[in-house]
Amino acid sequence: MFESIHFKSEGRKTTNASKPEVIAKLRAIVGDEHVVVSPEKVEPYGADAVKEKFPPEAVVFPDTTDHVSAILRLANEYVFPVTARGGGVGYTGGAVPVDGGIVVGTDRMNRIVEISEENLYAICQPGIRTIEIQEAVAKKGLIFPPDPASYKDSFIGGNIAENAGGMRTPKYGVTKHSVLGLEFVTATGEIIRTGGKTVKNVVGFDLTGLVCGSEGMLGIITEATLRLLPAPEATSTVRASFKTMEEACHVLTKFTPEGLLPMAMEVIDRNCIGAIEENFAFGFAKEANAILLVAVDGDKLQVERDSKLVERILGENGGFDILRSESAGEENKLWDARRAISPSLMKYSNLKINEDVVVPRSRVPELIARVEEIGRKHKTFVANFGHAGDGNIHVNFMCDRDKPETVERARKAVKETFEASIELGGTISGEHGIGYVKASYLEMAVDPATLEVMKGIKKLFDPKGILNPGKMFLS
Repeated sequence: MFESIHFKSEGRKTTNASKPEVIAKLRAIVGDEHVVVSPEKVEPYGADAVKEKFPPEAVVFPDTTDHVSAILRLANEYVFPVTARGGGVGYTGGAVPVDGGIVVGTDRMNRIVEISEENLYAICQPGIRTIEIQEAVAKKGLIFPPDPASYKDSFIGGNIAENAGGMRTPKYGVTKHSVLGLEFVTATGEIIRTGGKTVKNVVGFDLTGLVCGSEGMLGIITEATLRLLPAPEATSTVRASFKTMEEACHVLTKFTPEGLLPMAMEVIDRNCIGAIEENFAFGFAKEANAILLVAVDGDKLQVERDSKLVERILGENGGFDILRSESAGEENKLWDARRAISPSLMKYSNLKINEDVVVPRSRVPELIARVEEIGRKHKTFVANFGHAGDGNIHVNFMCDRDKPETVERARKAVKETFEASIELGGTISGEHGIGYVKASYLEMAVDPATLEVMKGIKKLFDPKGILNPGKMFLS
C-alpha cells in the first residue's frame, strides 16, 4: 500500500456547497438520487491511493455534458470548489477535494460513442474504465496503446487528466500521444471542443495537449476522441538476470544501434527481487541483483527475429539465466514478477513512499546509483523498479509510520532524489502528476517565468479558482 507523508488530512471543510439552496439546485440538475451528501457515503470520495481523507460536502453524478456545464455554472455563481473524479486510483491526490466543495463523479458517463475501424479512432465518455476500451477495440483487431498499471480500475478521463504512462511507453508514448480530440467544460460552464477525428490538425493552438496532464484544473473532460492502432500479430518477452543494476540499466541503450525499439523495458532491483522471491518463490538465480524484462511486438516473423536479437544483446552485456517466452502463457509468467512487486515490498516496513522520477534513458544507471547512495546517507531502505525504457523509475523509500525519525529521514531522501533527477536532465514526476503531494516541490522542476505562465493559463480558464483548488500551485 502506498501512503503519503507530505500532508495530513484536515477533515471535512465547509463551503458554499453545503448551502441548502445549492444542494437543491444540484438535485434539480442531475436528479435527487444522483446527489450524495451523507458523511458515510461521501467519505470514500475524499481519498485516492495516497489514503489521506478530505471528505467532500457532496458527490454529484452527472450523465451528460449539459449536466456538467450546469454544475460548473452553479459553482461559479456560488463560488465553491469542484473536483472531478474518475477511478480514484491516483498517487498524488489529484482527485481529492482538499479544499472541500463537491466531487463530480464521472461514473455514469461511461459510454463508448463510436469505434471507427476505417479511421482508427474511438469516441468515449470519461467514466469508462481503460480496460473496457482496450477490450472493446481488441474485438475489432485494434489496440488503444496506453497501459497504466491501474488500467483495470482507472477511468479514461483520469488517465487523460494525469497524462498516464505505462509499460508500453517506450514504443507508443504516454496517454497524450493517443488523444486526438477532447470535449471539456470550463469552470464558467463553457463547453469547449478541441482537436478532432484526424491525426493531422494544426488549426489553432493545441488545446488538446494543454488539457492532457492538466489534472482537472482547467476543465472537466466530458468526451474524448482516442487514436487507435492495428493490433500487433504477436508479442514476446525476454527476461534476464544481472549481477548489478548498473549492468542491467546500461543495456537500455544497446538496442537502438541494432535498429530495435522494444515495446517495453522494465527493471527490478535486488530489494524488489528479495521481496517477491520471499512471497512467491519465482526461483530466480541467487546471483541475481537485478532483472530486466524486454518485450517486443509485431508480426510473427518480426517478433521471432526481434526476441532472439534481444536475447543475444542481453547475453552479450552481462545477462544470465535468460528466458524467452514461446507462448502467451509463458509471457504472462515472466511478467508475474513485475506485477508482484508493489504488494511484496510491504514486507520491509509499514509505510512505502513511492516517487516516480524520470531521467533520459541513458542516465538511468546514474539515477539508480544516486538513489542508492541517498538511501544509505539517510539510513532509509530503498527499492527501485519501473519503466527503465523511458527513464521512469519508481523509487520506494520504506519507513516506519510509528517512528517519526524514520519518516523525517525519508522526507529528506525524497527531496534529494528529486534534486538528483533534475540534475541528471529529468524531472520529479513521469506519470503520477503533481496534485497536492508534490506541490511543494514544483518550483524545483519549473522555472519562475514558466510557472507564471501556467498560473496565467489557470486564471484564464478558471477566474474564480473553483476547479480542483489546492493542487500543483501553492499560491
